[in-house]
Amino acid sequence: MFSKWWHYALAVVVSLGAVGTALAGLAAALIYPNLPPLEALTDYKPKQPLRVYTADGALIAEFGEERRDFIPIGQVPAYMKQAIIAAEDERFYSHGGVDTLGVLRAAGSNLVSGGVKEGASTITMQVARNFFLSNEKTFTRKLSEAMLAMKIEHNLSKDKILELYINQIYLGQRAYGFEAAARTYFGKPMKELTLAEFAMLAGLPKAPSRYNPVVNFARAKIRQEYVLGRMRTLKFIDQKTWQAAVEQKLVIRQARQQNDVGADHAAEMVRQALFEKYGEAIYSSGFRAVTTLRRDQQEAANRAVWEGVADYDQRHGYRGPEKQLSLPADKAARATAIANALEELAPVSEMLPAVVTDVDAKRIRVQLADGREADIGGTSLKWVANWAAAKKGRQLTPGAVVRVQAVGSKPQWRLVQLPEVEAALVALDPNDGAISALVGGFDFNRNKFNRVTQAWRQPGSSFKPFIYSAALEKGYTPATVIENAPIILSAEEAGGTAWEPKNYDGSTGDPVRMRVALTKSLNLVSVRILQGIGPYYARDFIRRFGFDPTRHPPYLTMALGAGGVTPLQLAAGYGVFANGGFGVRPYLIDKVYDKDGRLIMQASVQQSQQNAPRVIDPRNAWLMTSMMQDVTRYGTAARAGRLGRSDIAGKTGTTNDSRDTWFAGFTPNLVAISWMGFDQPRSLGRNETGGQTALPIWINFMGTALKGQPQKGWPMPGGLISMQIDPETGTRLPESVLGELIGDLLGTQKTGMTEHFYQEFPPPERHAADWGANPDTPPGEAFPGTPL
Repeated sequence: MFSKWWHYALAVVVSLGAVGTALAGLAAALIYPNLPPLEALTDYKPKQPLRVYTADGALIAEFGEERRDFIPIGQVPAYMKQAIIAAEDERFYSHGGVDTLGVLRAAGSNLVSGGVKEGASTITMQVARNFFLSNEKTFTRKLSEAMLAMKIEHNLSKDKILELYINQIYLGQRAYGFEAAARTYFGKPMKELTLAEFAMLAGLPKAPSRYNPVVNFARAKIRQEYVLGRMRTLKFIDQKTWQAAVEQKLVIRQARQQNDVGADHAAEMVRQALFEKYGEAIYSSGFRAVTTLRRDQQEAANRAVWEGVADYDQRHGYRGPEKQLSLPADKAARATAIANALEELAPVSEMLPAVVTDVDAKRIRVQLADGREADIGGTSLKWVANWAAAKKGRQLTPGAVVRVQAVGSKPQWRLVQLPEVEAALVALDPNDGAISALVGGFDFNRNKFNRVTQAWRQPGSSFKPFIYSAALEKGYTPATVIENAPIILSAEEAGGTAWEPKNYDGSTGDPVRMRVALTKSLNLVSVRILQGIGPYYARDFIRRFGFDPTRHPPYLTMALGAGGVTPLQLAAGYGVFANGGFGVRPYLIDKVYDKDGRLIMQASVQQSQQNAPRVIDPRNAWLMTSMMQDVTRYGTAARAGRLGRSDIAGKTGTTNDSRDTWFAGFTPNLVAISWMGFDQPRSLGRNETGGQTALPIWINFMGTALKGQPQKGWPMPGGLISMQIDPETGTRLPESVLGELIGDLLGTQKTGMTEHFYQEFPPPERHAADWGANPDTPPGEAFPGTPL
């Protein structure tokens, strides 16, 4: 009976096998002719994102759904290829697209386990699926995949198939291909990876989300060790090499560290400009945009803005925790509650979310998202105590969700908070307009509004130099003495209502020289200067610096910066003083290359002394720079002296009620503008001036940007003469021996100071024609006028 049963069973199996083979053959005959053509493989054009770089090669941003770097098979390291083969398809170089032994092994394993636990897809089959098929688990799709794999094997070499696989496969974190994955997970190209790192990447194709080392390092490590074990079994590596790779400590680049340097606002400017020109193609064509940003300056600008905002927040007190958790008493439940709460909160700049776990008189203990604990003491305790006192006894208790920051090389943790105030900084080369640093706000991910290019704010006293420059062309000199007495202006003069301007400190006094007025930022003098030259003339004159006259109504309030500018506009305007009088257009995108390295776009650059238009007299630019050097030596920006340089000049700016604060400063080769304020304008607080808020940001940035740069200065141009003047009256002192002798005899000889003057004032008609002035002024106003 057993023998007959066995014969019957064998007959059934053979019959079923024959039927199955016939059906499979019939299906193959029907499917094979309908398989897609292989042009997508033979003419492979991978989608590659737009990448944006600094001038010195640091990656700023990538734009595109797929992060991919194509690498030819000849440049793929041997360990990378071996790790992939060991993990995915050990008989890749011997089978014809379908690995029969692998299919039988997987079938047996699945039969024993009672489910589909193991697949048998070869590298070629994965290429077929990734390029042409879906991931649905049906017999028809699997048969199509096998047929297509064999077709691919008949048309492409093994190395070409492996090249397609290496560049096309998805590996998590938006990374497609192993070169992109190397940069994504380890921050370096594939050629710089170690064996341990190759094995980590080779373990990803099986399940990128499950074995993602950013999300679950422990699970990824287990998979990596499996790959290394397979490489040892296949004799790709020996025991000693395997041991070293297993023991190597891996440093995984976190998701927020994808770029080499943070410049999100600048990168978005590039994306918008290229999208306007090329459309949706920028996201998949592999364009490479090179900006004018410099990595060291951009990093310095980021740090300066962050620290400036944090310092302001420290001065204005703690506002309390972001929210309060109710922590369970059970240790495991407590850890879960903390982890869940922190998972929802992203780091902002260097401010990490944390949960307070314990508080006593000497320290605050917090737990971070990665499980670390940190103790906070020092000034943070006083900061919290002041808040608690103001809130009538409210305390920081366990469960409070806060922000912390590590400070110093040996990190000391301090309590911080997400700021409400904003700040911005832009720096450029005044000689060609190349923007070397741009920070449009505290954090791009919180608010994408670019305050460098989009925020129209009142410039306050930082606008005075342009009014003073206009006055020089009307015959004023740095020695001209102007009243510093109270003044009341009519509604017509002030633009709507009567106005009584005041100096910032409320002081009045004796008449002062124009140089002193700018150094001390005296509002009463500035208003009188504008009154003397005429607001219509001044409004037209500021066109030379790139300002829009429609944003500066021709009223005397213009003397105190009541119009509207952007930080980038102000930087271009100050660049005219820095470069000796030339109007240079700022630019950010230097070059754009296609995926094959061909140059497809290049900036048309204006150079001072070459093709840039002259917009003011070089003598005017030099005199204004000389006066602004005094601002940084003795005036409202004297703190800039801590840089220890004589080749800096600039002007502070503070608007009414401290709603906007500025510092605009420059050297012969670098202009930088810093700004602080609220997006919805309101007072920054008592004593929060440009010198208190914006100037420290500028100093912080310039300290790095100018490090190692030799001092240069501005040579005095021809056409200026130097004279000794009476510092009180601004009048010329006698230069002859006889004059000095008479002064000595009469007891009237004074100690003078050197001042500089135009040797010859230019005729109005030549001035206007030479420098492209637009004398669009109402009747009765001359341009540029005659000396006073």
